[in-house]
Amino acid sequence: MKKTGYIFCGLAVMAMMASAQDKKVKKADTKFTNYAYASAIQSYEQLVKDGYTEEEVYKNLGNANYLNANYEEASSWYGKLFALEGADIDPEYMYRYAQTLKSLENYTESDTWMQKFKNAKANDQRALVFNENQDYLEQIEERSGRYELRNIGLNSKVSDFAPSFYEEGLVFSTARDSGLLTKNIHKWNDGSFLNLYKASQDGQGNFTDVDKLSKKLNKKTHESSTAFTKDGSTMYFTRNNSDDGKFERDEEGVSRLKIYRATKENGEWKNIEELPFNGDSYSVAHPTLNKEETKLYFASDMPGTKGESDIYVVDINKDGTFGTPKNLGERINTEARETFPFVTESDKLYFSSDGHPGLGGLDVFATDLKNERGEIYNVGRPLNGEEDDFSYIIDEETKKGFFASNRKGGQGNDDIYSFVEMKPLDFTCHTNIAGTVRDQKTNALLTDASVTVYDKDNKVVSSSSTDENGAFEMEGNCAEGSYKVVATKADYEEGNRTFMTVKAEDAMGIEIVLAQVDPSAPVGTDLAKYLNIEPIYFDFDKYFIREDARISIEKVLAYLNEYPSVNVQVRSHTDSRANDAYNMKLSANRAKATADYLIAAGIPSNRITYEGYGETELTNNCSNNVPCSKEKHQLNRRSEFIVVE
Repeated sequence: MKKTGYIFCGLAVMAMMASAQDKKVKKADTKFTNYAYASAIQSYEQLVKDGYTEEEVYKNLGNANYLNANYEEASSWYGKLFALEGADIDPEYMYRYAQTLKSLENYTESDTWMQKFKNAKANDQRALVFNENQDYLEQIEERSGRYELRNIGLNSKVSDFAPSFYEEGLVFSTARDSGLLTKNIHKWNDGSFLNLYKASQDGQGNFTDVDKLSKKLNKKTHESSTAFTKDGSTMYFTRNNSDDGKFERDEEGVSRLKIYRATKENGEWKNIEELPFNGDSYSVAHPTLNKEETKLYFASDMPGTKGESDIYVVDINKDGTFGTPKNLGERINTEARETFPFVTESDKLYFSSDGHPGLGGLDVFATDLKNERGEIYNVGRPLNGEEDDFSYIIDEETKKGFFASNRKGGQGNDDIYSFVEMKPLDFTCHTNIAGTVRDQKTNALLTDASVTVYDKDNKVVSSSSTDENGAFEMEGNCAEGSYKVVATKADYEEGNRTFMTVKAEDAMGIEIVLAQVDPSAPVGTDLAKYLNIEPIYFDFDKYFIREDARISIEKVLAYLNEYPSVNVQVRSHTDSRANDAYNMKLSANRAKATADYLIAAGIPSNRITYEGYGETELTNNCSNNVPCSKEKHQLNRRSEFIVVE
């Protein structure tokens, strides 16, 4: 972007006061500190030709070119700066050098300098974002190829930028036809002052009738970046601090930017007033409205700003007054430039930044304002490139929009391009959740295990199942907090693991171990019933194991051998004939005989206990003195196999 003045004319830059006493150096320094960068560049370059190789000269040459978006030239001077021996250089120059290297498409060396910058300023938001997105080029590539671009016919040989939708056409800012008088030339870049123009569109989308918007709006100052209410009756626009159209400068000799509001009456723009949160010592610029026209978003370096410029929002009250501006925070704003916001009908924020990882210069980024933890997305090539790309607007219904860029091949310093968004940007934040499910005992990978992720409110986030390698992979969301992964499989107990998501990090390498469900009968089970076998019956007044009982007892033996963890208690009973004491002793003998049979067959004695219950637990009503048949008395002369701990 060649016209750095309209990004933030007069934004505070490092005031570099050279120590050299030479008059030429002082003269060049004076130009630089007065923001006359175009003239300062010429003076400094002449000094270098004369043999000056001082650190301050290289710094100021780098900065003057950087602030005029001459990134290739800036990269050359920053390179010479870092080649000086013994120079104690602020880390900010590392960042700017890394940025200018991108304009040369030297991303590898740029990343090297970003690593140096990160090591020097580990807590800088730009360093943190870079550290978390070192694969940013791959991420940008994934989102690339979604736009078709066209350089439109309304561009001139100078700067044209900051388009906004108005009626059936566009309003934009341009340096055309401003005259060549010295008073109309801006010292920042030797360019003409900017005015607001309107262009109509015909049925084929071609622009016609390009004219100045209004003499009352266009003064001998910069006017740019407009926003209109839907009914076209109110506009917000950016202008240099002025008194009746003449520059007013602060103590540093800088005319800051302010946002003004105007209303349309009988086809004329009137009632031009500056907004109450403007200031003479800082800039406020680039307004945009939300769908309801209840909020105004803008860029500023007002007190509380994190970087060179941040994006803010302010409430517009029903009576037309304003609330207190609120910084959108470090998710969006960095220590560099965040500027030219645009808010869509669905509350998607597009803005330009050279603080988030990009391709060089200012790139266009997007985020969902409804998601406070939403990611910041670089919109990708071809809309973004190695130079400045900015002032993006889009109609979400038609998928058509406009932006400005100073890329090579344009008609002027900055050109407005139209685009069609062929594929929408996916604003849904996705994280990868992956891992394996194993058998606790054998460590074998388990296939076809169901895996479900739950959030802290126990709501299902995602579901999947393990593949032939026992692995699972699925998408999660990006909300920070704790999550639980639950795995289930037939014949296994449920298993789970918890993990935390911080800043949309992936959760990889999760291992869930499942314990095989013991299919043995639970404690308290009578194995005769469980195995569906005949009970172990005894003859009257006898306790030996009958031949007809051996079939059932062999099945009990087989079961105990199959499940070596199962312990049983043999409980034996008698019928009601004979006295209670005798029957208690008889049942004890029956229990011991049954247990001895199992132990003799190889079941360890520590797994077998036994007890006689006499006639205390009859299976029917054949108690003392109750006449019953032999068959009914037989049902009470039995041994049971009860599973115990």
